Amino acid sequence: MSLDLINAMLEAMPLPALLVDQTERFVAANTAAKSLLGDRLIDRHFATVLRQPNVAAAIEGCLQDRQPRRARHLSNDGAQDTTFEVSLRYISTSDGGKATGVLITLTDVTDQEQAGQMRRDFVANVSHELRTPLTALMGFIETLRGPAKDDTPARERFLEIMEGEANRMNRLVGDLLSLNRVESEERVRPRDQIDLGAHLTSTLTSLEPLARAKSVTITLDLGAEPTLIPGDADQIQQVFTNLIENAIKYGGDSVTVRMSRRERDPTIRGAAVHVEVHDNGPGIDPVHLPRLTERFYRVDTHRSREQGGTGLGLAIVKHIINRHRGRMRVDSNAEQGTVFTVVLPL
Repeated sequence: MSLDLINAMLEAMPLPALLVDQTERFVAANTAAKSLLGDRLIDRHFATVLRQPNVAAAIEGCLQDRQPRRARHLSNDGAQDTTFEVSLRYISTSDGGKATGVLITLTDVTDQEQAGQMRRDFVANVSHELRTPLTALMGFIETLRGPAKDDTPARERFLEIMEGEANRMNRLVGDLLSLNRVESEERVRPRDQIDLGAHLTSTLTSLEPLARAKSVTITLDLGAEPTLIPGDADQIQQVFTNLIENAIKYGGDSVTVRMSRRERDPTIRGAAVHVEVHDNGPGIDPVHLPRLTERFYRVDTHRSREQGGTGLGLAIVKHIINRHRGRMRVDSNAEQGTVFTVVLPL
C-alpha cells in the first residue's frame, strides 16, 4: 500500500489519526493530528511526541501483541486542560509495507471530563452543605439527652437553633429540586402570556415584611402601560423574588425595581423589556461577577449562611432566564450599589 493512499485514508478520518510502523516512528498523519501535535511528525519516534508513559506503553504493547488498546492523553491547549482518549488498532497488510503498524486515533473528551468533574463537585458541595447543619443537629441532640436534659432555658435555646438548622436543610433541598426542575425544562420555551408588571407588584407585596424587618425602602417603577411577555408565571416570580430578596438582604437601605420597554434590544435582536433591580449597598468586587451564577458560589460565605442563603438562587435564576430566551447583566461599583438587569423578549 502506497504512502499516498495511506495519507488519503487518514485525511478522510474526522479524528486526529497517525500511523506508527514497526520502527516505532510516525510514517503518516492527517491534518487534524498535525494541528494537535505539531507539523513535524513524520519519521519522529512516537515517544518524542506522545510522551506520557501510559500512552507510550499502550503503543509498545500493541506493536508487540497486536491487541487493541486504549489510553488517556492529557494536554493543554493554552486556555484549558484537555483530555483525549487514545484508541490503538494494529494494522497488517499482506505485503508487509508501510501500512503495517499501529493506527492511533485521538478523541477529544474534554467536555465529558469537565461534565464529570462538575457532577463530582456538585455532589461534594451538596454533601458539605448538608453535613454542616446535620452535625449541629446531632451535637444539640446529644447535649439535650445529657447535660441540658433538665435545663429548660438551654433546651429552648437549643431547640430554636435546631429548628433554624432544619429549616436551612429544607431550603437547600427545595432549591435543589427547583434547580433540577428548571434545568429539565430549559429547552421548552413558555407559551403563556403573562403581565410582568402584575407579577412584579405581587413579588414586592410578598417581600414587604422582609423589607420592613431590614429597614429597607422599596420603590417600584412599572412605566406607563402593561407589559405582556411569553413566560412561565411561577418561574418569572421566582426570578424576581430571588433578585429582590438578595437586594434586601445584602444591599443597603434602598431597593429600586424599574421596568422599561425597548423596541429593539441588541442582545435579544428584537423587542424586549428590561427589569432593573438596583440597590445602594456596598457593591460587589468585579472579581466575583463572572462566577455569581455558579452553583454554591458565594461572595461572602459566612454572611450568606447567616441570611439563610443556599448558594443556588442565582444559578436557578440563570436557568430560568435561559429558558425564556432572555439575558441577565450585573453591574456593580464599590460603595455605589449593584444593578441586576434582566432582559426578556416581548
